[in-house]
Amino acid sequence: ATGGMVDREWPAQLNRLVWEKRGGGGNGRAGGDPTSSSPRPLVLSVGQVVPHEVMGMANFNKNLFVGTGGVEAINLSHFIGAVHGMERMMGRAENPLRSILNYASERYLQKELDLWYLLTVMGTEEKTGELAMRGLYIGNDIECYARACELSLKVNFTLLEEAPRRVVVHLDEDEFHSTWLGNKAIYRTRMAIADGGELVILAPGVRQFGEDPKIDELIREYGYTTTARILEAMGRSKELQENLSAVAHLIHGSSEGRFKITYCPGHLTKEETEGVGFQYADLSSALQLYKVNDLKDGWNEITLETGEKDRFYFIRNPALGLWAVKSRFEEGNYDSNEESTVLPSSSKQDA
Repeated sequence: ATGGMVDREWPAQLNRLVWEKRGGGGNGRAGGDPTSSSPRPLVLSVGQVVPHEVMGMANFNKNLFVGTGGVEAINLSHFIGAVHGMERMMGRAENPLRSILNYASERYLQKELDLWYLLTVMGTEEKTGELAMRGLYIGNDIECYARACELSLKVNFTLLEEAPRRVVVHLDEDEFHSTWLGNKAIYRTRMAIADGGELVILAPGVRQFGEDPKIDELIREYGYTTTARILEAMGRSKELQENLSAVAHLIHGSSEGRFKITYCPGHLTKEETEGVGFQYADLSSALQLYKVNDLKDGWNEITLETGEKDRFYFIRNPALGLWAVKSRFEEGNYDSNEESTVLPSSSKQDA
């Protein structure tokens, strides 16, 4: 499925509470009684379909295999998505990782579980700025997901005619406390930003890098450098090899040197921010310049102290969408028949 990029087998893992719902009888024991005439217990998977940095498009069987999966499956899935390339993943329902999960669904979930998906597509009302449900899709196979993806790309995907030289993203203070989550600002805008441009991230709630102490430590040690450097470090470090989700996160958080990332964190120092490879700017000064409550989503223009005009693109909540210029999105289209570049042996993961 990965064209030789990753040669470790991906383990299909589910939480036992879900897997025990297979078979008949509903008696709570693993597998139940396959000869029983009683209906199988119903399993409902509820979630939102939206462009996603790891899966291309969120939800469907990801809810099961990643949401209730084991650590090994979760970590390896993140790594597969990262080495395939985020520009080739984001906003695409068809990609190598989804192919793997779809195969596992056909082999295990559809045969063993009475599983139904309830998938929503949410969008922002233009007049009120409030979130509203644009679509609800209910089904037990991939058609349900495919239809939700089709609508999500219309609702949650913004295709720009012009690549902004500067994109300013605001991270809600109550929602984003780490770069692990806050880097959605990078993931969702990277296909829009012009070469040599700048991403400014207003992050009043960010106080750490990882969501747990170990991941935080790894981010501080290795930083958000280029994919090549991170894979090279992984080839030397058993610690990284055992934390593939951290490797994937570091790759996702790099601009690959194509544009500058300026973080304005509320609770991290200049030394800490620059230590992981980002530019630093003082939050209070940035908020004076970019008055969030006065800005509209999309293009804005402000007058600088020098009298010059600063034109930029503003995004209030990066988690709700994906932004790209048409040429860069089309360049990343995935061809399931094409040969992918094989990683150097030092970077490949053996079974």
